[in-house]
Amino acid sequence: MSALAFCAVMTCAAASRSSEPQLFAWPVACELGATCFVQNYVDHDPSDKTLDFRCGHRTYDGHDGTDIRLPDLDVQRTGVAVVAAASGRVAQIRDGMDDVSVKFAGKAAVAGRECGNGAIVEHGDGWSTQYCHMAKGSLRVKPGDSVNAGQALGLVGLSGNTEFPHLHFTVRHNGTVVDPFAEGAAKGECNFGRSLWQPTASSTPNYRPTEIINAGFADRAVTMDDVEAGEPRRSVPGANSEAIVAYVRAIGLQAEDEQAIELKSPQGQVIALYRAPKLPRDQAQYFVSAGRKRPGSAWPPGAYTATFTISRNGNEIERRSFKVEIAQ
Repeated sequence: MSALAFCAVMTCAAASRSSEPQLFAWPVACELGATCFVQNYVDHDPSDKTLDFRCGHRTYDGHDGTDIRLPDLDVQRTGVAVVAAASGRVAQIRDGMDDVSVKFAGKAAVAGRECGNGAIVEHGDGWSTQYCHMAKGSLRVKPGDSVNAGQALGLVGLSGNTEFPHLHFTVRHNGTVVDPFAEGAAKGECNFGRSLWQPTASSTPNYRPTEIINAGFADRAVTMDDVEAGEPRRSVPGANSEAIVAYVRAIGLQAEDEQAIELKSPQGQVIALYRAPKLPRDQAQYFVSAGRKRPGSAWPPGAYTATFTISRNGNEIERRSFKVEIAQ
């Protein structure tokens, strides 16, 4: 979510003394593509339309940072560290805001504090980084502290103007937003510029237009809010469950995408199938599920397999199969 209000209160980096670009380590202690995902990139379009650095639309109008999201709140509650992307000095922090989705708190409750709990670190030569939506009470640094690259600043949270646990990470040079995936690209340009990510980083970020971030089974019908809360992990199907439901949540869906999810019995028979209608517009995230109620006194034992696919322009672009074992 936008961090502009936070930076307006906190002083950003000083004037440049060098033209050399600053390189950055990945600012979340997570495995990109497995335990965290890029939800939104910097918006390169100067109009009310959107454009990410790869000429896609994995962003929203005016977005000034990189949103690194966790799969759900259960993962966030384990404590995922936000780390300094480069060595520097802590300029400002904010802490004490509650970890509450803005869907429930309302935008008025975070007006002027959209960044939530967070920090600004100055790296010299006009470079600074900003870290937003951190967990209440998790900040481990104070203004004036020197930090090393990779040093923990706090934890990923749900504070400020956000609906899901993530870090909003903004890079600035002389106070101007820089896309770390495409430094040097002018407004309106894409597929141009150089990456500021350290080439030796263990989680070197690669652009993926569409990703699956959740997939699993539940013993009842579930919603996307249930998945966000981590609820299905507490309702894994068993022999006596009333139902077996397979679910998937994907991000970065595009208009006209087609999604399908099917559930097969241990004998290979399709026992549930759902084909979502073609999407009428781009979707930041989308949830689908397919399930069946228990046909008798108990589910036959064995492995129940779900397969989820996304097709774009007639071509399959994503496929994920996953299983749940029902014991005798």
